[in-house]
Amino acid sequence: MNHRNTAAFFRVEGILLSRGVLAASAYIAGNAKKFGERALRLGLVALAAPVHAVLGQTDRALAHRLVHLAFRGMSEDRVAVLADEYAEDILKGKLLDQGVELMKRAQGEGRRVVLLSDGIASIMQPFARHLRHFDDLVCNHLEFRDGEATGRLQEPVIGGASGGRWLQHYAAEHAIDLAHSSAYGSHGPDMLLLSAVGKPCAVNPDFVLRRSARDADWPIIEYRD
Repeated sequence: MNHRNTAAFFRVEGILLSRGVLAASAYIAGNAKKFGERALRLGLVALAAPVHAVLGQTDRALAHRLVHLAFRGMSEDRVAVLADEYAEDILKGKLLDQGVELMKRAQGEGRRVVLLSDGIASIMQPFARHLRHFDDLVCNHLEFRDGEATGRLQEPVIGGASGGRWLQHYAAEHAIDLAHSSAYGSHGPDMLLLSAVGKPCAVNPDFVLRRSARDADWPIIEYRD
């Protein structure tokens, strides 16, 4: 069956990758040029980690903003080099085969496959070079001024409660029939994404999404790396 004018939306973190923003931020912070700088930046990531764990199930946008404060003052060139290393040396080997199969199946059905990532473009775009079976990648962008990171993420921040509004805008722009589209989420804030499509599915869900998926009688898929 061909599903013209429909899409399948996939949250990268939890579905295609078991690693998320915290691990990526720790890698980049831990490879800053000087020892003192590395210690300071890793300390900021460590301080943000428990807050990120709590907010990650409710307000991922704020959680991601806090974690990326550790990048403030890093040169754009240094971030680009480390991000590319992380994508090539770490993420490429962490791809979850079951998630790839879900993507492949959706594309085989004729759906437009859209990947949504909490990660920054400096990491996710190099990583996406190793993927097939998708049409669009939507991710976060780190803000730079005068060649240095400000520690801020550009708006809109992917992963937050604004996902429902973003989805409506994307559907209108690409003439997508959401009532016949599908979405795959893994975190609490993905509820707005899942509730906006006709075929939602929770994949490796966290506690908040698992409870909501059961209440809404949505399918739940479990697999691990």
